[in-house]
Amino acid sequence: MISRRQMLFGFSALAASTVFTGCGASLYKAVSTADVNSQPLPVGAMTAASLTIGLGVAGTIAGNFVGLAYEKESLYEPLFMGANADLIGLFGRLGTSVLRLGGDSVDQNVWTPAGKGQTAGQIAPADVDALAAFLKATGWSCIYGINLGGSATGATTPELAAEEIAYVSKALGAALVGVEIGNECENYVDPGSYYQFDWTVEMFEALWGQYRDAIVARTPNAPMVGPAAGSDVGGWTIPFGESVTEKRIGLVTQHYYRGPATAATVSVEDLVSPDANLVSELKLLREGAESIGVPFRMAESNSYWSGGKAGVSDAYASSLWAIDMIFQCALGGASGINFQGGGVGCYTPIEDNAGAVVEARPVYYGLLMATMVGEGTLLSNELNVGGLNVTAYAVNAADGGMSLVLVNKDATQNLDLSIALPGSMKSATLQVMTQLSEGATMPSLSATSGVSIQGGSVAKDGGFAPGEVYDLTVSGEQVSCYVPALSAVLVKLA
Repeated sequence: MISRRQMLFGFSALAASTVFTGCGASLYKAVSTADVNSQPLPVGAMTAASLTIGLGVAGTIAGNFVGLAYEKESLYEPLFMGANADLIGLFGRLGTSVLRLGGDSVDQNVWTPAGKGQTAGQIAPADVDALAAFLKATGWSCIYGINLGGSATGATTPELAAEEIAYVSKALGAALVGVEIGNECENYVDPGSYYQFDWTVEMFEALWGQYRDAIVARTPNAPMVGPAAGSDVGGWTIPFGESVTEKRIGLVTQHYYRGPATAATVSVEDLVSPDANLVSELKLLREGAESIGVPFRMAESNSYWSGGKAGVSDAYASSLWAIDMIFQCALGGASGINFQGGGVGCYTPIEDNAGAVVEARPVYYGLLMATMVGEGTLLSNELNVGGLNVTAYAVNAADGGMSLVLVNKDATQNLDLSIALPGSMKSATLQVMTQLSEGATMPSLSATSGVSIQGGSVAKDGGFAPGEVYDLTVSGEQVSCYVPALSAVLVKLA
């Protein structure tokens, strides 16, 4: 049995195959052509659901919220260059945001002012100049990491760090929005690491202070951020913030992954399940950052550390997970999130080989879908879906419009969703992100290709041509739509 509304949608909608040419018409029931491009009826079981949008402010999401993070060693690859048109296009497709250069390789590379560039182990002026050209071409800004671990052997010093940032600041100008000293320094105590068995947060604070003071003495306006911790918010990040205070940093930076890629529990189902640990960590970070009066950012994040898990981190599940990750961070008070990537690792949003772009991975589509929501104020909402794994987010845009994004992680249940709005709207459109492999009839969380947004895929140069949006019927403060199984839908209201 289908409802009268479902029947009306079915008879008035365009055939799905005219829009989803790459996704297969089997996801939707064939319908007749009409003047209005209505959303087609999904094939399969249907669950009635409701969403009520409130006026309570739940957070904010800025235009630069969704960023990317790369290893610092990528500076001496032919990657971040003004001539890399494909990478510039894929960065630009996500808008203008923040590139973080850090990772473990921060502490494995040394500033070499007389270096020729593109030399392993060295960061030379030519590498920084190439980065500056790339940032200018994309309009992105940069959080730039500095070697701290090398101080254990004398490979680097506060004076050398100050010299590097003086050059970086001059080359990047206003695009330099953060200087991080070291990377996941709480791990320096580990066996085989820089300060094994003899390292505390107090020792880090003292050494960090020496580097920071030398940098600021040379470049007074250097925007200092930190501590770039990978874990231990309560025992490392918050004590660091309380020690340096807002007088010496302008942003608290933290890393977050769901866990190790080698864990037996890693699966596509695990990835899209609710993450209670993330909620707890965000609460601690928010309280700690607010206590010293500075914002915080998840400056490095992705699914599972050590490059991710094949068949999980590079699968369609990551597309849906990324949307939830972004909005959960926004609701938790973060000022942004940077997704770690680069090279051919399983979790990279953009795969590259020797500096050349190969493709946009499934997780990139989640990032793109989130940026399509736009910036604005997050509103409270109440979602009733009968226990299904579904999430909903509402953004009140500065221009008076509103965007809603719903992520349905259930493998079989489509939603017949009724939405109650906080005020009257005149029009509404819908776009859907889904996945379909060649020869398949339904999406699969474990598929590593076939992801699309409104039938459009992202080319390796950032080209993107989605199909015509669906028109939804608005009745005062009410609007209805379908949210297909294993999909995310974006509703724009005006």
